[in-house]
Amino acid sequence: MIKRWKYKPAGDTETVKKLSRELNINEILSNLLVQRGVNTFDEARDFFRPSLSSLHDPFLMLNMEKAVNRIREAISNNENILIYGDYDVDGTTAVALVYSYFKDIYYNVDYYIPDRYKEGYGISYEGIDYAYGKNISLVISLDCGIKAVEKIDYANEKNIDFIICDHHLPGEKLPEAYAILDPKQPGDQYPYKELSGCGVGFKLAQAFGQKNDIEDKAVYKHLDLVAISIAADIVDITGENRILAYYGLKMINDKPRPGIESILEFTNIKRFYDKNAKKTRFSKTLTISDLVFTVAPRINAAGRISDGSSSVNLLKCSDKRRANKIADEINNFNKERRELDEKITKEALEIIENIENFGEHKSTVVYKEGWHKGVLGIVASRITEHYYRPTVVLSLEGDTLTGSARSVKGFDVYSAIEACSDLLENFGGHKFAAGLTIKKKNIKEFVRRFEKSVAENIEKKMEVPEIEIDSNISFRDITDKFISILKQFAPFGPGNLAPIFATENVRDTSYGRIVGENHIKLKLVENGDFSHAFDAIAFQQADKFDIIKKNLPFSVCYSIEENHWQNRITTQLLIKDIK
Repeated sequence: MIKRWKYKPAGDTETVKKLSRELNINEILSNLLVQRGVNTFDEARDFFRPSLSSLHDPFLMLNMEKAVNRIREAISNNENILIYGDYDVDGTTAVALVYSYFKDIYYNVDYYIPDRYKEGYGISYEGIDYAYGKNISLVISLDCGIKAVEKIDYANEKNIDFIICDHHLPGEKLPEAYAILDPKQPGDQYPYKELSGCGVGFKLAQAFGQKNDIEDKAVYKHLDLVAISIAADIVDITGENRILAYYGLKMINDKPRPGIESILEFTNIKRFYDKNAKKTRFSKTLTISDLVFTVAPRINAAGRISDGSSSVNLLKCSDKRRANKIADEINNFNKERRELDEKITKEALEIIENIENFGEHKSTVVYKEGWHKGVLGIVASRITEHYYRPTVVLSLEGDTLTGSARSVKGFDVYSAIEACSDLLENFGGHKFAAGLTIKKKNIKEFVRRFEKSVAENIEKKMEVPEIEIDSNISFRDITDKFISILKQFAPFGPGNLAPIFATENVRDTSYGRIVGENHIKLKLVENGDFSHAFDAIAFQQADKFDIIKKNLPFSVCYSIEENHWQNRITTQLLIKDIK
């Protein structure tokens, strides 16, 4: 697939030079800082050395005082408290954090995860009935609730107070909850708006601790859960999230909780005893990427295939033997999820190839009876990646289709779906991902109108995958010091992506070969300079091998990573594209 290279604007020249001198780093690195909004020595110090003391006062969040006082009142009156959360990673990590925190100081605490298929997303009538049946008078909802207007009215009729902790955009009307904690709600002056749902739960626990003279370490010991939620929910790793992710990752690498350690034992990231350091460590330093691609899918698998409560049980578990048992069960769910994902993706691609005049379409809508609803978001992502078009994947059950939508960079798929809202039973989501339900009788008209909406609004450049490049560099710039400082830019993620560089006049030193099904392994030099040769891997780019075999110079764009193999660490270029 052809990709479009887009170079980021360079930082202000004088600022770059000044920062380079003050930090004693080269101008390539100081330019990366300026591109990320880091312009002064003090800002650079805070960027490279995140500090928990820089976390914002939780009482700056609207309604925090009210929420904390209601929890204190519940504890004083010996009320039953329910911690309620969504079934995805952000929801289950949030429930594990808040439940564990309050369970340490109060015994009348229970938790509830809704059934994905019987109850759907967010607060449900069934969940409220469960609370009523258990004589629960206070519910703390996490990662959901900001749009649950009718559900909260129902809870109020049953004299159940709700403290809603959410991070999604509110609708036109806010629920009549006892207290709403959401930095995106109108009138909230909280300085950082991009917290995950688990992050909002963390701020509630932090505030409660401050008000009740509980040591900070009681909530800080759960920062690993916040880091996992930040990674899985693809929120910005800037500001407060950067601090939370930095310390959460450190905890996972230094001393993972039993549940996380048990999950990782089912991956290729193993633990071993380091004789030099005299401690047990992982075979590599875990990154946000590792959380996204190894930990998060397994936590998610329970809610996709069975019951999200399994994930909460794993994350709050303190007994390693029990954690191993739960992790084994969850890993089996993940295997089933993968098999379903592969099967449905294959079937979807076959259906799409037989759609009349599909090559002229700007969008993809595909559906079939019996597809497992728990993996449709993953399948939609794969189809979007394959054809690079806004995509909707639906499963038919009876006379109703339910599924997920995914988009391409820059295109608002939520608005395209909203343009067809009169045909839908319900829908929700955001710019790049959404969910929807539609009656079978309306599907043909939806396909037509969704295609029309996409065709009228998508820009030509959005139809080609874009790679944003930070700067051109020479292989000579990639020194040990350069790599050492570059590593300190982590944790990487939205808002602070791993830098991508471009280098021209590159050749392979005749080591190039196709590995696996569709990858290229290379050893690259620039301008024939063999003193600066680098191993490189280009995933899913075997179609570019002809360029390499010609033995003519070519250009590459890439990120720089450490390759861990048999306890050896080498520098490797992760090739994004070859031209």
